[in-house]
Amino acid sequence: KKLSPLLKLRHMIMIAGFLMLVAIPSTLASLYLAFIAQDQYHSSASFAVRSINSSVGATDILGVFSQGSASTTVADSYILIDYLLSERMLQEVDEKFDLDAVYAPRGGDYFFGLVGGQPIEDKLDYWRKMVSVNFDYTSGIVQLQVKAFEPNQAQAIASFMLAKSESLINELSSKAHDESLRLAREEIIIAEKRLTDARMALREFRDVSQDVDPVEGAKLAVQLVAGMEQELAKLNADLEVARSQMAEDTPRIRVIKTQISALESRIEAEKQRLGSGTAGAKTARTSLDLSASDVSGRLQLYEKLELEREFGERTYAAALASLEKARIDATGKQRYLAVFIEPTLSQMAQYPNRLLGAFLVFLGGLFLWGMGTLGYYNIRDRA
Repeated sequence: KKLSPLLKLRHMIMIAGFLMLVAIPSTLASLYLAFIAQDQYHSSASFAVRSINSSVGATDILGVFSQGSASTTVADSYILIDYLLSERMLQEVDEKFDLDAVYAPRGGDYFFGLVGGQPIEDKLDYWRKMVSVNFDYTSGIVQLQVKAFEPNQAQAIASFMLAKSESLINELSSKAHDESLRLAREEIIIAEKRLTDARMALREFRDVSQDVDPVEGAKLAVQLVAGMEQELAKLNADLEVARSQMAEDTPRIRVIKTQISALESRIEAEKQRLGSGTAGAKTARTSLDLSASDVSGRLQLYEKLELEREFGERTYAAALASLEKARIDATGKQRYLAVFIEPTLSQMAQYPNRLLGAFLVFLGGLFLWGMGTLGYYNIRDRA
C-alpha cells in the first residue's frame, strides 16, 4: 500500500526536523569537542577562615583550629567567597596575568576561549565559568577550583587568589582589632572626663564651704549644740533653785542669768554658723548659693557630689577593664586563612568533558524534536 503524498510530506518534515535538531547539532558538537575544543586543566585548593582564642589552651593544631568563633568565621567565609568571584578579584588577576592572553582562543576554540577586548561584565561572566567556589557550612572549609588552558597557569592563578584572600582576611582582622580598641579608648576618655568633673565639683564645694567632710562636721556641730543645750538646761534648773531660796537681785541669780544669756547667744550663733557659710558663696559647677542653704541642703549637695565621684570612679575602672579585655580579645581572636590543600598542579586535562557535552547536545536536540513532533500531532488531532 502506497503512502499518500500528505503522509509522505509529514514523514519528510519529521525526518528533516530530526536531522536539523538532533543529528546535525550532535555531530557538529561532537566534532568540535573532539578536534577543536582545547584541553583545560584545573588547580584546586582547600582552606578555611579560623580564629584563635587565647583564653583557651590548645596542645595541637586541631585544638587551635577548634577555637574559632563560628559566627564570625562563617561571615568572613561568605565575604571571602564573594570576593573571589567579584569584579575586584577579576581586575587584580587581570593586572597580574593578563587574562586576555591566558584565556585567548587556541586552535579556533572560540566557544571555550575568551575573545579579547570584551567589556568587564562579559569578562566577569567568563571568569565565573572558569572559577568555582564551594563552601561547606558544617566544617567551614572553602574549596577553590581554577581552570586554564595550561596547568601551570591554573596553579599560578589559584596561588595568587589565595594570597589575595589572605590579605583580605588580615585586613578585616586588623580593622576589627582597631575598631574595638578605638571604641574602648573613647569610653575611657568619656569616663575620665566624667570623673574629673565630679572631683573638681567636690573640690570646689569643699573650698567654698571650708569643710572637708560636711557629714562628720555636722555630727560634731550637732554634738556641740547638744552639749551646750544640756548645759543651758542645767543652768535654768540652777536658776529656779536659786530663785526659790533668795531674792531676784542677788549676785548669784544675776551671775546665773548672765551665764544663761551668754550660753543662749553661743547656741544661737552656733546654729547660725551651721546654717550659713561665706556670704554670697557659690560653686562654679553646682551653681548653688551655699550661704542660703541650711545644713541639710549642703549635706544633700555633698552626698550628690560624692555619689557622682564614686560613680565616676567605678565607670572609669570599668572602662579600663573594658579596654584591657578588648585588647586581649582583639589580640587573641585574630582571624587568619588556614590553607589545608595548596593549589594543585594537574597532569591530565579533565575539561571539557567531551562525552558529556556531546550527549547533552544530543539530549537537548532530541527533546526539542520530540516536543515539536508531539505538538504537531496534538494540533492535527484537534483540527
